[in-house]
Amino acid sequence: MDIDPVQPRQDEAALRPAFGAGETARAWRLGWLAAALLAGGAVSFTPGSTGWPIWTALLAGALPAIAALLLGDSEDERTQSLLLVGWAAGGAVAAALTGGVSGAMSAWCLAPVAAASTLAAPRRLAEGAALALIGGAMAALTQLSGLAPPPPTGPTAFILGFLAVATTGLGLAAGLMLTHRRAGERDVRNLSELTALSTLLDGLPFLAFVVTLQGRVRTVRGVAPEGAALDRIMIDGLSHAAVAGERARVDFALGQALREHQATLTFPAAEAPEKTLSLTLRRVGPGMLVGVLRDVTAETRHLQQLDQARNDAEQLAAGRARFLANMSHELRTPLNAIMGFSDIMRARMFGPLTDRYGEYAELIHESGRHLLDLINDVLDMSKIEAERFELSRGEFDAREAVNAAMRLLRVQADSVGVQLRGVLPPGELDVDADRRALKQIVLNLVSNALKFTPRGGQVTVTADGHDGMLEIVVADTGVGISPEDLERLGRPYEQAGGVDQRARGTGLGLSLVRAFAQLHGGEMHVESRLGAGTSVSVRMPILLAAPKPAATQESPTATADAMEPLFAPSSDDQAGEEPFLGENVIRFAPPR
Repeated sequence: MDIDPVQPRQDEAALRPAFGAGETARAWRLGWLAAALLAGGAVSFTPGSTGWPIWTALLAGALPAIAALLLGDSEDERTQSLLLVGWAAGGAVAAALTGGVSGAMSAWCLAPVAAASTLAAPRRLAEGAALALIGGAMAALTQLSGLAPPPPTGPTAFILGFLAVATTGLGLAAGLMLTHRRAGERDVRNLSELTALSTLLDGLPFLAFVVTLQGRVRTVRGVAPEGAALDRIMIDGLSHAAVAGERARVDFALGQALREHQATLTFPAAEAPEKTLSLTLRRVGPGMLVGVLRDVTAETRHLQQLDQARNDAEQLAAGRARFLANMSHELRTPLNAIMGFSDIMRARMFGPLTDRYGEYAELIHESGRHLLDLINDVLDMSKIEAERFELSRGEFDAREAVNAAMRLLRVQADSVGVQLRGVLPPGELDVDADRRALKQIVLNLVSNALKFTPRGGQVTVTADGHDGMLEIVVADTGVGISPEDLERLGRPYEQAGGVDQRARGTGLGLSLVRAFAQLHGGEMHVESRLGAGTSVSVRMPILLAAPKPAATQESPTATADAMEPLFAPSSDDQAGEEPFLGENVIRFAPPR
């Protein structure tokens, strides 16, 4: 039920009085002041009236009324307290000047109580009562000490006594009226809120209830779901909301909620077994539970459909991965035959070929090699996804695999005008790993670096080992990778860069690198900034021992045989722009 918070409801408007609390209090203060003025006028025409004590008493009672009229609507607690002190002081002075507590104006000692009862804060009543007691005590002490003037007599005493009783009585009556009015308004608000809450609870699209230890439902709100008979639940117990075979589970859930503070279960409905009901129980006190019973048939059916769809997708993906993994021989055999025959034609083993046929043989071999690389990537990833990829581990020098991979990519680096450099330690890097996987890691990383490095740039391959970890870093001076692409890299079939770069691969290069590293117990990290190049590092715990030192002068050929640099450094390298870094650096200088 919607309730407009601005427009008052009809029941509140009907019970709201014509005057509010502020208007009533202001009217009483004006009446007090007017009565004091009238009493002063009456006394002035009364023969035998005493002089200044009476006029001072009337003035002492009028001043708090004037101050309250000026500041009485203030909600500041300090201001209200000062006003009550003023009422107490004025009343005490008036009583002391007219005979003390037994004099004509002794009723004005109760002025702070009357004033407090008209304020919007009922808690001020205690403060007003305390001040009235203090004022009365002061008036009594003045009377007992003999300092008080002679009390008025005759008509003057009657006028002053009537004034004090009437004004104080009207103030107390006004306060009583305001108290009843506030109580009535509070009752109206509470009734309205209870009505709104009851309407809300009765309109709930599920059943909310209170249940006892014995499973008896006591208080029910909301609408019972289809398949659950409310009358039967109220009479026979909560367990009868379920079919006969599930009632023991409901009873067990009741005990579980008492022990563990809450319990949840689903079961078929007693009156409609095709419906699925959900029961949620929570303990709110000793031996007292609250619960919610609702229909979750649609939700359960939707979850079942999602589970079925997920299972179908997983089976489809697994089937695809198994299919590609099993097709390894069938796909590679014809490609190997094509490449073998194209090699025979390129070598002109059975006689010369015309230039055009020779060019065709080159194109056939190049296309077959590219297609074989793509198929190998797809097959490797399929085997990894199908968990059928097995490492062929062995002990070897990691520098050999890195060197071999760089030799295969030398021609590609020369063709795109990129300087390919390798920084390897002079000593051996003995590892226990899959030789082909390690070589594939370097091939994929360098191929990616060459693809994103413009002509004149540089790609550097670094391999090193320490603390049992082999670290391979491939850094380039290329265009870099955007933060958006960097988040996606490493996932299968995800590519970065422009359309021309994406067209030159399958998006499996980095994902294979990551997978091979993880199969060896390692990890891959990519760091890049647009315009500042990219660095990819692979760390794997496959190092058998610390790198062996380089050969001594007694065996000068050991390092050369192990490294076998592709190009020997020239004299220009030693004295030119770039210093010679030693035999542990393999440099490929593209022609200019």
